[in-house]
Formats: sequence, C-alpha cells, structure tokens
Amino acid sequence: MAVPVPDAERLEALARYFQLGLSSAELAEFEPAVAATLASCEAVEALYARSAPRAPQRAWAAGEHPLGAWYVTTDLTDPSAAGGPLAGRRVAVKDNVAVAGVPMMNGSASVEGFIPTRDATVVSRLLAAGATIAGKSVCEDLCFSGGSFTSKPGPVRNPWDPTRNAGGSSSGSGVLVATGEVDLAVGGDQGGSVRIPSSFCGTVGHKPTWGLVPYTGAFPIELTIDHLGPITRTVADAALMLQVMSGPDGLDPRQPNVIEPVDYLAALSESTTGLRVGLVSEGFGHPNSDPGVDAAVRTATEVLRSEGLKVEEIAIPWHLDAMHVWNVIATEGAAYQMIDGNAYGMNYKGLYDPELIAHYHRCRLERGAALSKTVKLVAMSGRHTFEQGGGAYYAMAQNLALELQAAYDAALSKFDVLVMPTLPYTAREIPGPDADLGTYLDTALSMIVNTAPFDVTGHPACSVPVDQVDGLPAGMMIIGRQFDDETVLRVAHTYEQACGGFPAPPASTWTGRTS
Repeated sequence: MAVPVPDAERLEALARYFQLGLSSAELAEFEPAVAATLASCEAVEALYARSAPRAPQRAWAAGEHPLGAWYVTTDLTDPSAAGGPLAGRRVAVKDNVAVAGVPMMNGSASVEGFIPTRDATVVSRLLAAGATIAGKSVCEDLCFSGGSFTSKPGPVRNPWDPTRNAGGSSSGSGVLVATGEVDLAVGGDQGGSVRIPSSFCGTVGHKPTWGLVPYTGAFPIELTIDHLGPITRTVADAALMLQVMSGPDGLDPRQPNVIEPVDYLAALSESTTGLRVGLVSEGFGHPNSDPGVDAAVRTATEVLRSEGLKVEEIAIPWHLDAMHVWNVIATEGAAYQMIDGNAYGMNYKGLYDPELIAHYHRCRLERGAALSKTVKLVAMSGRHTFEQGGGAYYAMAQNLALELQAAYDAALSKFDVLVMPTLPYTAREIPGPDADLGTYLDTALSMIVNTAPFDVTGHPACSVPVDQVDGLPAGMMIIGRQFDDETVLRVAHTYEQACGGFPAPPASTWTGRTS
C-alpha cells in the first residue's frame, strides 16, 4: 500500500506542526522532493513482503474459565523436544507475548483481532525445551494496571476470594499457576506485573535482571522497563524456567551481547548459610501499608535468620523517591513509545513486528474510547509532559535512575540480597462498573510502590508467599545484584524449604464445587 503523496494543504499542515516557517512557494518546491522520498516506502514494503513470515495453522479455542483467566487455549508442542527439561509441563503464556497463529489481544480492544506471524523468543525456547503451550492467559488492557479488572473481555478473579482482584497485569498467569491448571506461566513486568499477581495469588514470581530474558515478540510498553519472567508454584520451577528462557537472542536491544550461562536449578543446592540479608526499612510502613503484611514479612525474615542467614535492617532513603522516577518514565516514556509509537517506537536496532504495529495503529485510533482509564491517563499525562518539556523530564528521570540504581548497588555491596514486602497490602475487591475514577486508579496502581523501582533499575526481584493475612496471600520480595538472579533464587528456595512449601487455594473456593 503506497503512502499517499501529501497535497499542498497537507504539506502546509506538516510545516505548521514543525514551525518550519515555509511560504506557499517554498512548500511547492518541496512537494516533488517529498514525493520522491515516499517512493522508498513502497519499495521497502515490497522488499519486506519477500521474506515476511506467514502465520502457521495452529489449533486454538476460545478460553473459558470460572475466574476469567484464559483468553484462548491451545495444546502446542514440539515433537522433536519430547526429552527436554520441560517435557510434560504445561505453560500459560501471558497474552502480550506472541504465539504464532494464535490470537493475541493484550487485554485490549485496540489489539483484538491480531494473529502473530512469529513466536516470541521465550515461546520458541519453551517449546524447544519440551513444554506444552496450554494457552494464552488474560492480561490487563495494554498491561498498564496492577489490578485485574481493566482487561478485555472481563476481570480476572482471585482464586482465594473471587470477589477480589488477582493482581496484574499478568493476572491470568498468576491465577492459572495458583490453581494448578498449569505448571508454569510467562509473565511480563514493567511496574511489578510478575510479582503483583504472585503476591495476591500466593505464587512465586521472579522478575529477572533487565535484559537477561529476551523481550523479543512481546508487546512493549517502554523499552527501558520491559521484562519477561516466570510465575510458578515453586522456586525450583522458577529457576528451571529462567534457565530455559534466559540468554541473548541477538534481536533484543535490551540485552547485552554476552550473558554468562548459569545453571539456576543446580545453584539452589548451594548453602545460603552466612548470606547477608538487608531488611529495607523504607519498604515498610507506607501510607497504604497493611500492618499485617509488614508483620508477616518480618516474620519471614526471622525464618531466614533461623536458617543461618544474617538479617540486618538497612535504610535506603532513595527508595521513597523512586516512584517519582518510575512515574515519569512510565507515563512520558510509555506515551511516546506504547501509544504514539504504536508499541515499538523507533531508533533502536532489533526485531520489530510491522504487522502488529499496523494493526494496533489502526485499531487504537478506531477504538480509543474502549481503552482502560489507566491507559487514557498515561496517554494524556505522558503526552502533555512531552509537549511541555520536549522530553526533558524523561531525560531527567533516566539520569536520576542511575542515582537510584547506585543507591541500591551501594546497599548490595554490604548485603547479598535486600528484602521488603512485595506489596503493601493484600488483594482488594474488584471495583464495580460505576466506580469513581479515584477508586478505579487506586485499585489499579496503588500497590506498586515497592515493585516499580526495580523495573527502573533492572535489579532481579523475586516474590515468594509469606504467612497469609486475614486468609489472603501476601508476598516477600527478595532483591539482588544485577545478573545475580542465582543468589535471589537461592535465598527464596531456602525460605520455601524452611516453610515446607507454599499453600494452594482450595478448589471449592474458585470452582464453587465442594468435591
């Protein structure tokens, strides 16, 4: 489809937009030159068509689930990988991650109807390891919510109490692992979206070091905070899944060219006796903190102490300002890339998805009214910030992110891991359709005060269940040095073994059946 040559009126509008100060006569001179550059668009489209992949024929069915966790179900395997390390393990893939030939909605009317032509790198690696892709799990609208009620076609409910939200944006992934319907799940994390549903649903959720797991083939929000990671029942499964998914693919600019391979599963057998745990005081006692959650996490650190780890309180004042840095990056940056840039943006080398970009660009404009209120907030506030500062606020935030990272690194030079509550409270009730904007946004975003900073800095962070609070799961977050995911998982595994494993929700709670 050729790009139409702009007429005189359109050229005048373009010149006015950029304040170019061109007269009508000067614009007329530019018209043939502009037309000549557009001929290359047509040529590039024809060249791309020669090698563009076609979506394979893969069987799938519309998802049905009592808690709203499945978008579509599948039964995909690689017959040549029958003896792989994940053979026989069922995996749910968050619906912002491409599975070729299977619908992808990303929880949003603006993506509905899209069929990917390529598998995401993590999907290819899971299949090559023998896993069965059991389907696509529901996620929040464009993944911009920590709740589980902004998604299309509907909310995802908590398996411990279906009146409450499951946490987002990887809501369906968290639920399907918690209920045991899958063994493993892929989650995405830009503000806590692997760790939030893990904390609310009682699973293990590991956000890897930024760049450790390739993001290729997943719908981006903002390149500098995009992560994919495992959601599992056990730390051992998280370690195994991370082992399969990690390493450079040569297609993702978020990744370094070389990442030393680590046997994360074997590392779990190494002793953690003597490791130093820094209990971050600023991670507790937020204005919206539940004292019961704070107490449960402190009790969990005493379990670590009893296992021979050295626990000591530490202050990191920067942690209290970290949300300001994330807010600017995640609003101005996401508005520029995820919305104006139609998810992928520009100006970096890597594998793009032109088909998704074109589909989303068209549908976003046609169906903008159907976007969630969280996405509308990002669009308006992020675009306004960019127009006012021209990108200066984003630049300041990225520079401050270096200071924030240095503050955590300084603490991690004294401690092997840091610990704090994953979230300040347990799962809240799902807001009704007539909820006011304040209630809507508070339920969707107010839980990320501890999780979001580590998307900005890229440190690995794992949420594990602690003692329940009023019958609902809560989580302890363990944070480590960059690319030292191994130590984070070792400490998490020590805690899990000391607890004797983590509980699952009774089937009667979420199925409505008593037997």
